[in-house]
Amino acid sequence: MSLDLLAALRREGDRLASMPVDALSSPVPTVPGWTVEHVVRHTGKVHRWANAVILAGPGADTGAVAKSQVESLPKGPDCLPAYRAALDAVVATFEQVDPESTVETFVGARTAAWWLRRQAHEVAVHRIDAADAVHAAGGPAPDAIDPEAAADAVAELTEVQYPHRLLLDRLTPASIGRTVHVHGTDVDDLEWTFTLGADGLTSTRGHGKADVALRGTAEHLLLVLCRRRPLDVVTVFGDTSVAESLLDASRF
Repeated sequence: MSLDLLAALRREGDRLASMPVDALSSPVPTVPGWTVEHVVRHTGKVHRWANAVILAGPGADTGAVAKSQVESLPKGPDCLPAYRAALDAVVATFEQVDPESTVETFVGARTAAWWLRRQAHEVAVHRIDAADAVHAAGGPAPDAIDPEAAADAVAELTEVQYPHRLLLDRLTPASIGRTVHVHGTDVDDLEWTFTLGADGLTSTRGHGKADVALRGTAEHLLLVLCRRRPLDVVTVFGDTSVAESLLDASRF
């Protein structure tokens, strides 16, 4: 799979920046309490944070950078041009820095390419949030996420979010030691098996047997795993309760 993450970031960021002004107050169906404005302001602030951390260089305190150098986006209609500016700024930084240069992240020292991947997939999911709100208010259905980008987002979820942000205390006792397999139908290399453990989740890439299997497009699998779509948008084989336990612990 050959994936241009910078192009993915631009594409999804452009889509979010193009949300209609009159939809800013529309509620997001899958994120209770949020509106399109919340999505735009949150994602723009995340771009600003990533940009500031990269520019701060190795050894930067990501939390301190967030508090001292990153301003919230303005409220109301001005959030859209402010989001566009935040997107343009972080894209410009990614165009200029060596992707293999060492930078800080919320999981320790990584490369600038790590942040590019995180930003591309962050905005993809949140763009769906905003587009879902527009659709629920009578607008067009959301444009699909590129299948290769969605498949890589599932991989990033597995490699970054699950090890560091899974709410282990929400896993049901009955699900500990059990397994979930995901299988993409539109991208060749989208197959993972997750083992749920009391002290964390382990993952294996490739085909495997599991207590429950989820089969669907890369986009549907990503959005199910991110709790943006119900389980019934994919085909489920086996013990649904194991998948539900994983999803309940994925509240991030």
